[in-house]
Amino acid sequence: MENEFSQQLVKIRRRRNLSQEQLARQLFVSRQSISKWEQGETSPDIGTLVKLANLLQVDLNELVSGEAEGERVRDPETPRQRTSEENFWEFLSNNWWTVIPIMGIVWMMLSGFN
Repeated sequence: MENEFSQQLVKIRRRRNLSQEQLARQLFVSRQSISKWEQGETSPDIGTLVKLANLLQVDLNELVSGEAEGERVRDPETPRQRTSEENFWEFLSNNWWTVIPIMGIVWMMLSGFN
């Protein structure tokens, strides 16, 4: 993991055209700390990781593992989140026996007022 983080940090820092010194100043750490992170000698604490991801404008997961947001593979055990339209039609198909009488009552009430 550390090696992956180190490689990602170097790659993303260079993509943003930042020197180790510039990045260190923005994070309020020493340039040597940045160098040690990039060489895999040490790693930042979680708070600094979050600041680093925000500063570099990347997802924390991308910074730590190299996996970009769009590259995530959905776990087949995790159910897919349904859209509101799918939820509406599923509700109607499961509760048609309730919806139809209610619609009939509303229609009768509205036609009775004319």
